[in-house]
Amino acid sequence: MSQRSGTGLDENVGGALSYLLGFITGIIMYFVEPENEFVRFHAAQSIALSAVLIVVSIVLSIISTLVTTLFFVNSAGTFALASILSLIIGLIYLVFAVGSFALWIYMMVRAYQGKTPRIPIAAGIADRMV
Repeated sequence: MSQRSGTGLDENVGGALSYLLGFITGIIMYFVEPENEFVRFHAAQSIALSAVLIVVSIVLSIISTLVTTLFFVNSAGTFALASILSLIIGLIYLVFAVGSFALWIYMMVRAYQGKTPRIPIAAGIADRMV
């Protein structure tokens, strides 16, 4: 049986809920759970992970926009190159989106199981927040 958190939830439920809506539920669980380190770590890692994923998504969008504006507008000679680059960026974004979804499910399931998987960049940030 897992311990109860200050919110009255089992700590594994609180940890899983931290990931449910990304940084939104991460922030909520972080502030409503002042003492349970398991829930606070998952909440902090959810916030950090969401921030990293948002930054990567923005960077991919900026790269895609730059490729579109620089190559498609210039001349017909760069159209083939721009098309290939756009396709590659689209595939990278697809892999990123599917990977993010799989990671989201994995983190919720592992937190619910009472485990604490550490995502490299996000865990370091979460350690400083807890």
